[in-house]
Amino acid sequence: MGVDIGSSTSKCVIMRSGADIIASSVFQGGTGTSGPDKAVQAALDEAGMQPDSIDFIVATGYGRNTYQIADKTYSELSCHARGAVFLFPGARAVIDIGGQDCKAMKLTQDGKLDGFSMNDKCAAGTGRFLEVMARVLETGLPELGELGSKAESVIDITSTCTVFAESEVISQLSKGVDKRSLAAGIHRSVAVKAAGVAKRLNIEPPVFFTGGVAQNAGVRSALSQELGMKVFSDLRAQLAGAIGAALLASAGV
Repeated sequence: MGVDIGSSTSKCVIMRSGADIIASSVFQGGTGTSGPDKAVQAALDEAGMQPDSIDFIVATGYGRNTYQIADKTYSELSCHARGAVFLFPGARAVIDIGGQDCKAMKLTQDGKLDGFSMNDKCAAGTGRFLEVMARVLETGLPELGELGSKAESVIDITSTCTVFAESEVISQLSKGVDKRSLAAGIHRSVAVKAAGVAKRLNIEPPVFFTGGVAQNAGVRSALSQELGMKVFSDLRAQLAGAIGAALLASAGV
């Protein structure tokens, strides 16, 4: 079992023989909440298993050291790299945007971590940023991506701070600016910051996008434009860290 305890969500994956995913779950609520326990129980229920049926548990993510029943812990960098290669064999770079941080990883030809870069301690360019912006635009996170895809123009968000950016968007709304154009600008803002983190590594394609924000097609498209190369993802991309942890658990290392 791999358990990825993030800042805002908890993910769990159960694998058989290090090859087949037999259950998975994603729950709102990260470290310090009931999220991890709920995610684990949901995965066990899906698999029709009891806790004592699990041979080895690896925890990863921001809250990995708080999960006392784990047999071992690993950094999210190691786990996301493994999980990304599992989902997209041949990936040479991984960009992960989670609730409160953004990471870029450079991989060797055989899928091993060859360097990484992270954003500073700011919510701008993360899932939290998108949550705040979605609330201001009176829409949900899933709908935000669709809203931006309908834009005929892009309104750039110039503020680099989430709080100031929120004020900027509110100001634009008061002027009657189209929400679709603002959504597209929000996506570009996230992509610019993520691309900046990735460019420090001189990454090579193909690039695989993980984390909860990878579900947003608007950010994926904007990130491809900023990097000048196609960015790939997967419907299970938010599970990449938990998948990597489960792979390590399968190896019992």
